[in-house]
Amino acid sequence: MSATITQPATFAKSDHIVIGVDEAGRGPLAGPVVAAACVLGPNAPAGLDDSKKLSARRRAVLEPQIHDSSQWALGLAAVDEIDALNIFGATMLAMTRAVTALCDLLGAEPDQVLIDGNKTPLGRVPEWRWKARAIVGGDGIEPCISAASILAKEHRDRLMRAAALDHPFFGWERNMGYGTAEHLAALRKHGLTPLHRRSFAPVVQLVLI
Repeated sequence: MSATITQPATFAKSDHIVIGVDEAGRGPLAGPVVAAACVLGPNAPAGLDDSKKLSARRRAVLEPQIHDSSQWALGLAAVDEIDALNIFGATMLAMTRAVTALCDLLGAEPDQVLIDGNKTPLGRVPEWRWKARAIVGGDGIEPCISAASILAKEHRDRLMRAAALDHPFFGWERNMGYGTAEHLAALRKHGLTPLHRRSFAPVVQLVLI
């Protein structure tokens, strides 16, 4: 599950290709986890930062600028994969899907993949084949990771706002699936949806009641 880049890219064998990777949605009780992979272009926007530090309005401005100036792809892991693998395994899988999709679209392999966090999919997902470096706080340090952070966050937020139309009681258009008081109260009153992560403790407790 991935999103295509907006324009084809051409790379010479001598080009040094660095892909930044980040995810959105590890903590919520509902919805997929989304990873983004991004190669910044020479006209990438200024002011890139960790998506959590940016206002929604600022992210909305930066996202199309990243789309238009850089090469990118998305990878998702669905709720059933999260429950089967656990959230860490599903996140590693989503990252692998994002980088695979981007490499396919670029027609080139990266020299290095920079990943926000302290672990990479290397040795954890069989399909991962690239040199990777984990950087704690990388989404605020490396612009290519910052861009991936924004892309992943904005895409996942759209998915949850769309899901809120089908499941209007949970406030997903506001909480994006996180376990807010509003969300938990709606869970107790209305029960689970197919988008709820049944392996997460607050949801498990409701299943056992």
